[in-house]
Amino acid sequence: HVQLVESGGGSAQAGGSMRLSCAASGLDTSRYTLAWFRQTPGNEREGVAALFRDGRQYYAGAVKDRFTISADNAKDTLFLQMDSLRPYDSGIYYCAASYNTVWGWVLLKPTEYNYWGQGTQVTVS
Repeated sequence: HVQLVESGGGSAQAGGSMRLSCAASGLDTSRYTLAWFRQTPGNEREGVAALFRDGRQYYAGAVKDRFTISADNAKDTLFLQMDSLRPYDSGIYYCAASYNTVWGWVLLKPTEYNYWGQGTQVTVS
């Protein structure tokens, strides 16, 4: 049984930092593409950052150079370090895992992902 559990959300001021974690169980994170998505009310879930199975990182343009995705495969945990936060970074953040083996923009496409966490709220003001 695969389970993804996010933590680390909360409130922050613009310009501040926050680190999200996603604990995975039931899967070997080193064998999956992992990603973070964000959703705001009335909007579709959008890809923020992805960690390809070979370690390469892929970012949405709006967060590039501010966010960093990483993983501790020994602990099956995914992270998202968010710096220089802006109000539009607010939303519910979800971690996800995919069997995907294709590099590129599809890494930020929600339909490519097989497993999802329940989400954690991030509010930047």
